[in-house]
Amino acid sequence: MIVKNSIITGLYGALIGISLLSVVSLSAQTSVSTIHFIDYQRSIPKIGEMLNRKEDTLMKQFREKGLTWPARYVYIRSFKYDSQLEVWVKNARDEKYKLFKSYKVCALAGTLGPKRMAGDYQVPEGFYYINEFNPRSEYHLSLGLNYPNASDRILSDSTQPGGDIYIHGSCVTTGCIPITDSQIEELYILAAHAKDMGEDFIPVHIFPVNFNNTRSVDYLNKYLQTFSEYTPFAKSMRSAFYYFEKYWEVPFVMVNGKGEYVTEEVSPNEAEVKLASVEAIRPKKQLVKAPRPVRQSPVKEEDLAKVVDKLPVYPGGNIAFQDFLNKLSKEGVSDLDEGQTKTFIMVEYIIDSVGKPVYAKVIRGGNQNMNEKIEDAFIAMPQWSPANRLGVNVAIRLKQTIMIEGPQAAQATAPTTSRSSL
Repeated sequence: MIVKNSIITGLYGALIGISLLSVVSLSAQTSVSTIHFIDYQRSIPKIGEMLNRKEDTLMKQFREKGLTWPARYVYIRSFKYDSQLEVWVKNARDEKYKLFKSYKVCALAGTLGPKRMAGDYQVPEGFYYINEFNPRSEYHLSLGLNYPNASDRILSDSTQPGGDIYIHGSCVTTGCIPITDSQIEELYILAAHAKDMGEDFIPVHIFPVNFNNTRSVDYLNKYLQTFSEYTPFAKSMRSAFYYFEKYWEVPFVMVNGKGEYVTEEVSPNEAEVKLASVEAIRPKKQLVKAPRPVRQSPVKEEDLAKVVDKLPVYPGGNIAFQDFLNKLSKEGVSDLDEGQTKTFIMVEYIIDSVGKPVYAKVIRGGNQNMNEKIEDAFIAMPQWSPANRLGVNVAIRLKQTIMIEGPQAAQATAPTTSRSSL
């Protein structure tokens, strides 16, 4: 397949954005000769102890699943909305990948969609590879990803695209993929052995949803009705997903001159990929209101933290915050436009350095009545535990998506036994 103005990046599998420069610029740790990489890792006391403790267990798990230890090739794919991370392995290029294990991603930041700038707390979506082994991570252990890749460098913020994206332990995140300490130990060992045997670029594909999960696809389709600009990206991710499902091989991926992923079109039953249609919404006539005074943030832009060590916490924690969001969602149903059954709202808000909500603005979705009520509710939130950076409490801007869904929409999207199409 030839694509005009494309950056061809197909070094076995989907290794996005690899160039001579990027290979040379890999960290000194990963540039250690692959022949002796596992020995180098074993020489680190923490890793040596871990290998002695975990390798026998991993070998036993491989035998029980009919797999050859150690795996020469490892492929990792993660599903953001489903909070899953799968580990696939094989021992020869012409073999098909087999699933070794699926881990639960134990924390999540951001919403659906790719990462586009530093401090947005988004987990990236797209095609990456492991470019760093960090045994001294503050999150127990970590495996670095090559974000920003060739696509991200075109489409993300040109000056502050963000970075330092890892798969790591400790079950906390501000935009990474966290799993438990025991799980990151297993994954670290598997990846180290694969690198030792020559797999310098272990592919890591991060999908918005598991496209085999009907509920997840339903959620994505709802999301696309509001954020239609995300549709081409989701479509390319879906094609790559089904390529692997069909062939059990990592798909070949390219990036064109616009930064878009280019993959072979593959879908269930070889059918054409179709996205959920966005039905026309007839707006409800509303009384003309006097415009509300424009709210200004009392916190200057330069005083907002771009990166924090600890995110702010709603009083009562995540469960209490979800209850707050659920209440807003339920109350918002009465403000849906005539004929409208559901909508997504994205609200931007600021928690200052003492934990007080000081600013809220709906930046996408909704209507005047709905948006004003949501903004007022966010401003009226109780005081949070503030964000912290390097031991100092800091102000931070956050974003939150809220789905307003009437009972008719809930019935229409009830799960069925058939597979939904994106």
